[in-house]
Amino acid sequence: MKTISFFSKKVQTTSAFFIFFSSLLFVSCDQSDSAPTTVAVVKTKTSITAKTASSIGAIGNGVNLQPSYYNNGNCDLGWTLMKQNANIKSVRIEVEPGQETNAKRWISEAKSNGFQVIVTYHKSSVLGSDSAAELLAAGTWWKNNYNSLGGGFIVNLMNEWGSHNITAAAYATAYNAAIAQVRTVYSGSIIIDIPGWGQETATAACAVKGCATGQTKITDTGIILSAHIYPGAYNQAKGRYMNTSDLDDLASSGRACILGEFGSIGGSGADWSGIVDYAKTKGWTIIGWAWAGDGIGMNMISPQFQAYASGSPKTYTKTSYFNTVYNKL
Repeated sequence: MKTISFFSKKVQTTSAFFIFFSSLLFVSCDQSDSAPTTVAVVKTKTSITAKTASSIGAIGNGVNLQPSYYNNGNCDLGWTLMKQNANIKSVRIEVEPGQETNAKRWISEAKSNGFQVIVTYHKSSVLGSDSAAELLAAGTWWKNNYNSLGGGFIVNLMNEWGSHNITAAAYATAYNAAIAQVRTVYSGSIIIDIPGWGQETATAACAVKGCATGQTKITDTGIILSAHIYPGAYNQAKGRYMNTSDLDDLASSGRACILGEFGSIGGSGADWSGIVDYAKTKGWTIIGWAWAGDGIGMNMISPQFQAYASGSPKTYTKTSYFNTVYNKL
């Protein structure tokens, strides 16, 4: 999830098919997220094109869910209403460490309801951190929990690790160590959020392809770079709010790319809508923030996540924000 004080801020497959399915995700990317400040003039499409997950049918467009902070995670996730909206193909579920038992049910329900599933390690207290130890802890968490969570989903290693200030070399070094942990239990594509709350596209691209002689690079080729786009999306390395050229920068990495989050609230300055539309012209998967779990008004359903009761699904209705996300999907 994106982080500007948002504290209350993908179908079931066999494991063999999932490995094949994940292998289809190796493409190239470009895009960004939002954080503090933003103004982006959406540029016309350039000649840079990149294969993307959605263009090869691997990950459908979808929505984010952040249930860890409601009813102690014992949440009804609103599948009945979600299934009535066919443009939602995938779900990205954020999991706070300590919510493993609830997360196993969330993931199982998402699969049984026919959605592609992305699962994200989300430690709210360290969003935007440059601590390599925290990222390695996320890698270890996956090593310890991927199989017990049921497997058969796409791993998003950690939500929004890395600040606007982190160097490409430091970002690559930390991710190489964390990815090595995940690879002990998981062979599919690994989504990694680009630094600066999903906005530092040039830093991420350099971490993959190397922009200096001898620079450490991310060695794993099975990664998908994920940018997060909001009105406040700011590219500090460029000293400006994000625009579509940032997606082209990210695409130059040669790796697959998605918009792991997008929404219409949080700062101002970037043309979030135009950037999302540009990502779609490049064939990128886009995942809206949020089905529910946001604390500042970006919830597609109402009321906020209700308590789960087996066999008694809760009733939800669409909010005025619903079409902001859904119309993009």
